[in-house]
This record gives sequence, C-alpha cells and structure tokens, in this order.
Amino acid sequence: ATTSVFRALNKTTGNCSGNPVTSEAKRIDLRRYLRPGDTVLVGQGTSEPRTLVESLIEQRFELAPLRVFIGASFTGLFRPEHAGPLEFVSYGAVGRTAALARAGVLSIIPLHIGTLPSLIRERTLRIDAVLAQVGEPDREGNHSLGLVSDYLPAAIGCARVTIVEVNARVPFTGGDSIIRAEQIAATVQDDRPLVTVDRRPSLPEDEAIGRLVAELVPDGATLQFGIGGTPDATLAHLRGRKDLGVHSGLISDALLDLIEAGAVTNGLKEIDRGLTVTGALFGSDRLYRWANRNVTLAMRSLDYTHHPRVLAALESLHAINSAVEVDLTGQINGEFAGGRYIGTVGGQGAFARAAITSARGRSIVALPSTANGGAVSRIVSSPSGAITSTSRADADVVVTEHGVAHLRGATLEERIRRMIAIAAPAHREDLGRAASNLFA
Repeated sequence: ATTSVFRALNKTTGNCSGNPVTSEAKRIDLRRYLRPGDTVLVGQGTSEPRTLVESLIEQRFELAPLRVFIGASFTGLFRPEHAGPLEFVSYGAVGRTAALARAGVLSIIPLHIGTLPSLIRERTLRIDAVLAQVGEPDREGNHSLGLVSDYLPAAIGCARVTIVEVNARVPFTGGDSIIRAEQIAATVQDDRPLVTVDRRPSLPEDEAIGRLVAELVPDGATLQFGIGGTPDATLAHLRGRKDLGVHSGLISDALLDLIEAGAVTNGLKEIDRGLTVTGALFGSDRLYRWANRNVTLAMRSLDYTHHPRVLAALESLHAINSAVEVDLTGQINGEFAGGRYIGTVGGQGAFARAAITSARGRSIVALPSTANGGAVSRIVSSPSGAITSTSRADADVVVTEHGVAHLRGATLEERIRRMIAIAAPAHREDLGRAASNLFA
C-alpha cells in the first residue's frame, strides 16, 4: 500500500530534447553542452549542484559569455570576481548571493516567485540549459530532484539541455520532483554531504513574537511560513495544537519538530488531505532522511504551491511571513534594505492575498521592532526607497515583540495608532511626529 501511494504522488514534468545520456566523472567538459550566449539556470539552495558549479566557474572564460540565473545560495561558490564571463541574474539577493548584489554584479528581476514557471514556459525568461542536483535513479531510470522542486521542472521542460549531478544522499521525493531519464543529457557524480541550513538560536524577541503569533493560530489551521529564528520560535509554540496542515513554499527542521509532536496531521485540509505540501527542504540531514520516500510529503512546483486557485481552496490558511519593514498604514517593504534593492519579493503577496480571502484565514507579518541593535526602527512612517512589496489594502495582522496590531478593516488613523503601539518604545515619539505629517 505504501508503494502504491508513493507512486501516486509522482508526476512527470515538461518536455525533453531527447539527448542521449552520458555519464562523466567529477569534472565535465561543459563546452560539449553549453553555447556562448546561453542562459544557464542553476538549482538553488540545498539543491545547488556544487560539482557542476565548480566546473562552470573553472571553464567560464572558455564558455563566455554566459548568463547565469541563480536563486538562494548557501555555498558561496559564485563570487564577484567570477563576473564578466558570467552575467549573474536572480529574483533576489538571498543567502550568499547577497555578496554578488553588494558588489554590483547581480541583476535582479522584480517578480512574485510563483510566476517564475510561467515566465520560463512562455520564454519571457529564456532558459537554454539547466544544472541540477538529483538522487540516484529508480528502477525505471528516473531521478528525483529530492530537496527542491520549485521552478526546476519548468526549466528542465523548456531547456535545450539538462545536466545533472547525481548524489546518493539526495532523498527520493515524489510530487513534481521526478525527472525522466530521457530529459537528461549528461550526468556527473558527487558524494559530498548535502548542503544544510543551520538553525539560528532564537533570540528573546523571537520567542516573544512566536508566542504572540501562535495565539492567533487555531487548531486545524493550514500553515505557510519561512525559515529563521522567528518562524522557528512560532512553530515551537504551536506544539500543543491539533490537526494542523502545511502548504508552504519551504519547510525546515522546525516543522519536523511539530510533525513529530503530533500537531501536524494535514487531516482537515480541503485539498491534499494527509499530505505536507512544499516546494523546498531547507534544513538538516535529519529532515532529508525524514523526506526520503515519505508518502506523507508532496514536493510540488511553484505553480502549484503558490497558485491562486490552489490557495483559494484552503479555507483556514494562516500565512506567516516577515518583512524588512512595515509602515504605519500597513504597507510592507520586503525588497529594499541597507540602501540597496535586494528583490526577493517571494510568495508573500500571493499568500497574503489568499489568506485574507480565506474563510477562516489570517495573513500575519511578524518581525522584530528594530534592527542594528535597536538603533533603527522597522516600523516606519514610509517604506525605504519608496518600495511597497505588499499594499496596505492587503494588510491584516502585524506582530512585533511589543504586541499585535490588527489592521484589517481599520481606518488609517486607527492603523497608525496600533502600529505605533507595537513599535519599540524608543522610536514611538518620532513615529508619532512623522504620522502627523503623513496625510497633511
């Protein structure tokens, strides 16, 4: 029964060029597959194919010019000095990719991440080649992307050539993560430990915020969340809940803690009942072992995890996200920080809109009230860089360590009072003065 359920989760994706597969050792001559002027998409986050990336870097002068689309990176293999032969482009400066942005060698496309598959399929974002990490093949010769199935299926389906790095440590996961043998032009082998994401110890403000957010989440809610100290603290405070569901762009070890505590059953979800739905595993080997051939896990692509029609079916969606800053009327800036555009709109807009239209849902933005050791308020009179990632019309609940501001249905004047009340006390007077000039 377990085997049949697992096979039912599998779904082939995309179309293939039908190139014959060749298997190579640790290094590969990429000149056989890549052409000058190509756009090469590289698997992101925990699925970054390190051997293939190292080969690309070593051969960059022979392959130039290449456009390299990268997402989150935790390895830091791509460095500013590699620019020139390689033109870097991304949806945001995430993880070690931020170093490229700081050096001015990363071009950022502002977009809702859920739209990436359609942009790829319609060739607005042309992808010529894909470098991806996969696990060992099954009996039919098919591989699993394992850790990340976000926009990779769309890219593989449209690319001229796909080269994969096979690592036996990659878990075999179902859903949209299955890549057919005939979609692969070449393989290389790698046996290094998988990329992991360390958990940051929760700070006192994380614990305070997590406790307040958890009070807003009822039994039976379906959760969407991110990674970091605040989301981890929030999930820890939900261990006493019952029948929680998960439909999230990514999951971490903190979610595994919640599953093992018995709080997550996915038993009341309107769709995908009994299944934890996600597009990425960002955690430790413990999480990856849990995921391997787990029939309660469905790895799905972005055009499922973030699709408005899918999210509309979840009647108790509780979207828990963060922000760089939130202004006094509820406008969210998630794209501009430290005087620089960093992109990374992510899925906040899609999940926020879905949550506030959900019958019993909530859109919760949780963030510490200050940055830089308290010197900078993250509750602001107007967004930095005039950047608004999510409009005030989509605002629902904002939480800091100082309290909860309920904004949905509130007037501008009421919102201003409530937001100042959850700002750090040292900044409230300045915010009050600024507020008096907002709509003068």
